[in-house]
Amino acid sequence: MDDLLGEFLTETSENLSVLDVELVKLEQNPEPQILSNIFRLVHTIKGTCGFLGLPRLEAVAHAAENVLGKFRDGELEVTPDAVTLILASIDRIKMILSHIEQTEAEPEGDDSDLILRLNQAAEGQLQPQAAPAPAVEAAPETKPEPEPVAASAEAEPAAQPHPAEDAAVPAPQAQVPATTAGGAVAVHPEGAKEGAGIVQTIRVNVDLLENLMTLVSELVLTRNQLLQMVRGKDDSEFATPLQRLSHITTDLQEGVMKTRMQPIGNAWAKLPRIVRDLSVETGKKIDLQMYGAETELDRQVLELIKDPLTHMVRNSADHGLELTEERRRAGKPEIGKIMLNAYHEGGHIIIEISDDGRGLNIRKIKEKALSSGLATEADLDQLSEQQIAQFIFRAGFSTAEKVTSVSGRGVGMDVVRTNIEKIGGTIELKTVQGKGTSFIIKIPLTLAIVSALIVECAAERFAIPQISVLELVRTTAKSEHSIEVINHAPVLRLRDRLLPLVSLRTLLRLEKDEAQRDETFIVVTQVGTYTFGIIVDRVFDTEEIVVKPVSPILRHISMFSGNTILGDGSVIMILDPNGIASSTGEIVGSSQTAKDAAMVRGTSDGDQQSLLVFRAGGQDLKAVPLALVARLEEIDTAVIERSHGKPVVQYRGKLMPLVSIDGSTSVQSEGRQPVLVFADGDRSMGLVVDEIVDIVEESLKIELTVDQPGLIGTAVVSGKATDIIDAGFYLTQAWGDWFGSPDQEYGKQNAGKRVLLVDDSPFFLNLLTPLLSVAGYDVVSVDGADKALSMRDAGDDFDVIISDIEMPGMNGFEFARAVRADGRWSDVPMVALSSHAAEKDFERGRAVGFTDYVAKFDRDALLQTLAQTFADRGAA
Repeated sequence: MDDLLGEFLTETSENLSVLDVELVKLEQNPEPQILSNIFRLVHTIKGTCGFLGLPRLEAVAHAAENVLGKFRDGELEVTPDAVTLILASIDRIKMILSHIEQTEAEPEGDDSDLILRLNQAAEGQLQPQAAPAPAVEAAPETKPEPEPVAASAEAEPAAQPHPAEDAAVPAPQAQVPATTAGGAVAVHPEGAKEGAGIVQTIRVNVDLLENLMTLVSELVLTRNQLLQMVRGKDDSEFATPLQRLSHITTDLQEGVMKTRMQPIGNAWAKLPRIVRDLSVETGKKIDLQMYGAETELDRQVLELIKDPLTHMVRNSADHGLELTEERRRAGKPEIGKIMLNAYHEGGHIIIEISDDGRGLNIRKIKEKALSSGLATEADLDQLSEQQIAQFIFRAGFSTAEKVTSVSGRGVGMDVVRTNIEKIGGTIELKTVQGKGTSFIIKIPLTLAIVSALIVECAAERFAIPQISVLELVRTTAKSEHSIEVINHAPVLRLRDRLLPLVSLRTLLRLEKDEAQRDETFIVVTQVGTYTFGIIVDRVFDTEEIVVKPVSPILRHISMFSGNTILGDGSVIMILDPNGIASSTGEIVGSSQTAKDAAMVRGTSDGDQQSLLVFRAGGQDLKAVPLALVARLEEIDTAVIERSHGKPVVQYRGKLMPLVSIDGSTSVQSEGRQPVLVFADGDRSMGLVVDEIVDIVEESLKIELTVDQPGLIGTAVVSGKATDIIDAGFYLTQAWGDWFGSPDQEYGKQNAGKRVLLVDDSPFFLNLLTPLLSVAGYDVVSVDGADKALSMRDAGDDFDVIISDIEMPGMNGFEFARAVRADGRWSDVPMVALSSHAAEKDFERGRAVGFTDYVAKFDRDALLQTLAQTFADRGAA
């Protein structure tokens, strides 16, 4: 292609991208400065076309310039129909440019229809037409505003503009790094200043930059090899020059990476135009707000996320936002809002796409999942609304009632997730009925050189991208963290929740049998909202690795995303956590327990809690709150001994009594005996059970009370009648003084201090009353806030009040307000107990009068909080 023509295509493409943004802004706020900028750009295109002998382009641009000239001179009013016509001419110019780029000649055809309408518009005789088709996406992007952008697209001319938002936004600059139609990148040398007389940029072919990046990658590999050679040799004469070489390589790598980095705003440049067209097409009023457009990421990543971002914004406009009348009935502003936000976090970029629309229709998603055979009624009953919402990422899944130009074909969100996961990213969904939907995308800054954790399994090393690693956990037979088995699926108890585990050895078939090892390492990994652990033998250091594509012979294995060369010359595979998560569907999914436990975080509704369901002493189902159980064990019956006729086992260096649920002392005669381990301090007790059935998330409500030792009552758990056991009863069966031998000094400190415990659950009252008593407190417990207030009115006094939050009738917040409203207990410290103990919950509790907030079942935290409360009062 002729150099002059190539330069024209590059410059014109950049100008057209700016025009898309500016014309949308013009419709919202017809300022003279915006008009002048648009007119100048179109005038430049027209003039250059004439110089290069491109008559068809020149004719369209000339007709559009005439209309813009009338706008500028105030002879014509800027209306949506007029702007739509100008945008149509821009689309026609893009189409012609695309043909010229491929053939170096204008396409055959006639533009008389468009030119006629433009001329009519210039004469003030424009007739309204149907909405245009969505914007042609053949042209490249340029960087939009470096500040937060607000681009409104309103269907009605009478809608009010947002001058406060636009006033602070400068006009887009064309001289920014941008991928162009000619396959080049405009590069800013450091030190270039705005307003300089000479433009401080040069155009470099993209292929040249890619080759340079490849050479740097090879240099990084060579550097790693040299460092490996001198590692451990402190007296090597090469140590100093290699250190210098390493620094230079790092600086060179960062410099080359900067030439590849582009603002994410380049991927957003078309969105204002797209949203504006959708606004006209659907009759909705839409306000698109973009923040963090200057956030930079690798050009290769930018190209891969451009289409997913566009699809998601279109989905928000079509599926998410309601029609104007519907929003008005719901008490919402008529103008629906779509917000994009991008920012750096660690070694990756977070992109948020949110709207204030109707939210996902969970009922429709359920119906579609059932009709498509994706899940059964029983499966759906076990899932929270947020989990059900994840079905929209399934291939072919759509709840649209009709097919439109935007949605309804079932080829949307599954492709979005696939494309994002291909680059090592994740996507998370949050939706609230009637409030809106948010998508949070997490992607790496670059795909060329990434930070990875090197691990070993069965003498084979692998790399796991650091972006997916949350933490590392070391487990041994005597450590706090140990691997347990539920329904033949390995799990790890980590901070009061069960984490499903995947054995890399088993998954990759590295060895037939798992050998018993003194220690094991768990790499805790997150894929979207799903968190799981990968079992490995050893963990090495993190390294900067160069990502090489997977060999064609291995591409069918989804667990690998590439390979790399380590410093010692070894070629190792890079693991893909997304592929591992999907490949372990049968391993993890065989236990509904593991799946449910992995999803517990942040999905609880009301006073829900994790319950361990089991069978013992018969076929009746029994349950106990999971947080009370320290560990799940299977004990070899051969190691069970007898002490005073009762079964005991040596457990973690101490004797642990075994207690049966029916009061007998019998255990299995051979094989392995399932045991629930309860522990407090140095003491532990094993409750002998027949079978561990499940772990479920349930709102515990006692339906039937029973006068039977060891049982609190019967509740409906997962649709079945289940006996809720009194763990405190069995603890005293093992150790008669479990609740009766407080630390003497500790008890003396708290002696005489009266504590009022308010909770509607008999279970919690039975559990916490002896705990507080053993700590030396004088405890009075009541099962309702109204009874507590009656004690206040009767003249009772307490030193501290502990109250549950989720109670029927008067809840904890209302109780706290009532306490603070009366002078008698207005100064008594109040501690809230709740299964929700996030910072926002604490703030809400503090606002109504609670002194502190403690998570339910966290007995140590409760005792520490009470001790600190009394210490603070003593100091005061």
